[in-house]
Amino acid sequence: MKDGEIVQIAHLVRNLDATLEKYWKDFGMGPWDLHTYGPHNVTNTFYRGKPATHTYRIAVKWFGPIQMEVIQPLTGRSIYDEFLETKGEGLHHYKLYYADCAKAVADYQKKGYTVVQSGNIGEDEFYYLDSEKNLPGAILELGNAGSIPPPEKHYP
Repeated sequence: MKDGEIVQIAHLVRNLDATLEKYWKDFGMGPWDLHTYGPHNVTNTFYRGKPATHTYRIAVKWFGPIQMEVIQPLTGRSIYDEFLETKGEGLHHYKLYYADCAKAVADYQKKGYTVVQSGNIGEDEFYYLDSEKNLPGAILELGNAGSIPPPEKHYP
């Protein structure tokens, strides 16, 4: 991976199970790795500058060098809830790889992009940027693609 490359595209939904069933039955997309995240396994979690306790389920699958992620918020407040309330389900973000996330975040902040949500899952760091005013229709996430714990299960 090279700094600045897209490593993930994410789809935000209200019902993860129904969406995965559609992806599988209609397009043959699978298998998916499923995870549930929240305070029990995500550290340094912040939402709009304050510690966060939201929970969410995800499913991920690699298509060559790009990971597809499907996200369903469960509890608490996050940028996922904001998006569903204002835009509904759909394409949520692009994740850009950076080996040194702290440097990348600082560089983007100099350009006027602030972090609106962040955290760590295992060795993986993630930072969502407030990018919609400068890049309408797209939320950018920065991350190091670090290792994460194994999935809880697979679909199908």
